[in-house]
Amino acid sequence: MQIQHHYRETGLNERHQHLLTFKNLHIDTNQELVVFMPASCHVCKSEGFQALTRVTVSLNDKSIIAALNVTNDGLLAEGEISLSESAAKKMAVQDGDLLSVSHTGPLRSIAHVRAKLYGSVLDQQAYHEIIRDIVDEKYSNIFLSSFVSACSGNNMSIEEICYLTSAMIHAGNRLYWEKGVIADKHCIGGLPGNRTTMIVVPIIASLSIMIPKTSSKAITSPAGTADTMGVMTNVNLSIEEIRKVVEKENGCIAWGGAVKLSPADDLIIRVEKALDIDSEGQMIASILSKKAAAGSTHCVIDIPIGSTAKVRSMDNAVQLALKLKEVSEFLHIKSQIIFSDGSQPVGYGIGPALEARDVLDVLQNKPDAPKDLSEKSIRIATELVHLAWDMPKDAAQEIVTTKLKSGEAFKKFIAICEAQGGFKEPGKARYTKTIEADFTGTIHEINNRKTAQVAKLAGAPDTPEAGVDFRIQLKEKVESGQPLFTIHANSPGELEYAYEYYKNNSQDVIKYLINE
Repeated sequence: MQIQHHYRETGLNERHQHLLTFKNLHIDTNQELVVFMPASCHVCKSEGFQALTRVTVSLNDKSIIAALNVTNDGLLAEGEISLSESAAKKMAVQDGDLLSVSHTGPLRSIAHVRAKLYGSVLDQQAYHEIIRDIVDEKYSNIFLSSFVSACSGNNMSIEEICYLTSAMIHAGNRLYWEKGVIADKHCIGGLPGNRTTMIVVPIIASLSIMIPKTSSKAITSPAGTADTMGVMTNVNLSIEEIRKVVEKENGCIAWGGAVKLSPADDLIIRVEKALDIDSEGQMIASILSKKAAAGSTHCVIDIPIGSTAKVRSMDNAVQLALKLKEVSEFLHIKSQIIFSDGSQPVGYGIGPALEARDVLDVLQNKPDAPKDLSEKSIRIATELVHLAWDMPKDAAQEIVTTKLKSGEAFKKFIAICEAQGGFKEPGKARYTKTIEADFTGTIHEINNRKTAQVAKLAGAPDTPEAGVDFRIQLKEKVESGQPLFTIHANSPGELEYAYEYYKNNSQDVIKYLINE
């Protein structure tokens, strides 16, 4: 059957728009929106489009701005156009649809980014314009990278961090609640297995304190809270579903990305990770914009400190805490900042299913449950009750501990899972390999990042059952032949890949002192 390709220039009011026939090439460019047109395309020639030109592509009432890639090998015929997988999904386009292509007008907000690159201090309106354009996906990766770079290091004043946070809040959805106290918690990160949220939330919810927790999925780690919770229940809740769950059970643990709370955050973080830039100002804006968007009024923020954690010294932690407090006050959020040990993983499991197992063991008070995960969760929940009720910490700790040890927190966790779509047990990997000590000595140092890398190479988080079951701690005495950790994978290749990485980096992953 001969396919007729349609292309035409529209009428006088839209004379710079052209219609081309969509053909799906199924090209994955991750989250980057890309449009593909043949070099022979009359539209490219008439409009002066070149590779990487930003163009507006429209279908009915939907429009995107995408970077142009030009094909030269016959993939597309004259009059045809294609989109990357992410762009096609966003447009809900099908083969044969007629897409309109036009020039994209200049972005006023780019002038603000350029000013920031030259060291200018931006006002609140400038940040709102930048974030609005980012959320509307008008920024290419080059523009977005420029903005991230301009705000990196110590290039933002505390006022600018407040403006950026406010802009990120207003660019997305927001949750509003009738109760006076809406609790939340956050950990700065950098520690594998640090899954306190899934223990703190049911404890707090069982005390009739509302805690609508939205969490992230892993970007560069072996698991995020949403990945781990997703092993046991549905986390892709709409705003309406979050509201129903919280009104019924006083708490939820949902994926924040599904409800677009502070949607600019995920786009900025993606570029930060690619550039290996960790901007303090953007991190503060990221954390607190999500808390404010979720309707939080009281929040405990945990800052782990360690040589291979995200925050590496007490001086840095104190400076970060002061800024977090100041921006929290700007947002009218009552916050408590705590410092914790970030020198080693928390719990045993590293990877969604293994971390879920640890959470269930703590909630069920099993004898072999990871003590450090339990103690840290109790501490955070205690601080949150103290903050929310203005209660002495001793009394708050007693209440929190009773809720955990009595099994009430576990019952609440199961109830939350059921309200979110039903509870299911974590799965197990098909293949395992246990690494034994080839020394007799004392564990001196554990590298969080390299330990996490072993888990990722085993398949986590994409394979939920994959990861590492880490059974040693700092200062522990180890005998030769004693198990150090077990790698879990769902394929022999990934298991061997993770093991080879450990063998080649064993002296960096775990350092020890020989017993004399």
